[in-house]
Amino acid sequence: MGKVYDKLINCLTCVRMRTGFVPKVALVLGSGLGDFAKEIDVVCEIPYQEIEGFPVSTVPGHAGKFIFGHVEKTPVVCMKGRVHYYEGYDISDVVLPIRLMKLLGAEVFFVTNAAGGVNTTFHAGDLMLIKDHIALFAPNPLIGENEDSFGVRFPDMSHVYDVELQNLIRKIAKENDIYIQEGVYTYLTGPSYESPADIKALKVLGADAVGMSTVPEAIAANHMGMKICGISCISNLAAGMSDTPLCHEEVQQAADEAAPKFKKLVSEVIKQLA
Repeated sequence: MGKVYDKLINCLTCVRMRTGFVPKVALVLGSGLGDFAKEIDVVCEIPYQEIEGFPVSTVPGHAGKFIFGHVEKTPVVCMKGRVHYYEGYDISDVVLPIRLMKLLGAEVFFVTNAAGGVNTTFHAGDLMLIKDHIALFAPNPLIGENEDSFGVRFPDMSHVYDVELQNLIRKIAKENDIYIQEGVYTYLTGPSYESPADIKALKVLGADAVGMSTVPEAIAANHMGMKICGISCISNLAAGMSDTPLCHEEVQQAADEAAPKFKKLVSEVIKQLA
């Protein structure tokens, strides 16, 4: 854990040389959802490549920079683009940004992603409140020597996604006439999409949506005591549920179409966190 901790502190030092901004909310924008950054009254932007040792996004739709600023009165640090395990990074690098945002002062972790719909009642363009996740297929970012300053060796995972924040999202969605699904998000490493047999198995396990991110990030955030909430944009039906082959362009297109209601929901929730 020593090398992991040292790298994290080095990244923290690099950021603090650029800004003293202290966020309350850490927001991660998933594939095709980066347009939300326009809702932020920007104080400072730092591209990932300008932070020594920081993992850099390589996926289309992930700009790769931190944005510091306010959504109304709420101070926010936003990741416009994340890094994924399938890009070849060590799992400790995948969650490094989350740990960094916590050390910068963030108390709430608001995670978003584009996901495939496993639940047969879902449609492309739906938003899904993440109530829980399945981590069976995730390389756990806590493996190795525990860093006690982050959290306990064996953290409880009974309520990863904060119940009060879930209720707030439901309330804001209702007030703004935004229809929102609810369900369990499942993580597979990617980068290949799932097979139809994979999806059949995930249905049996209780999955409602599947994607290639979020779960390792949520585990790390929970370990460090952050309050977590999450929204998936259902970008497509998963493999075997339609006749259309899966592609990344479809993911981005669905996210673009869902963007207005996504931006409204996320911004109104963040405003309430001030």
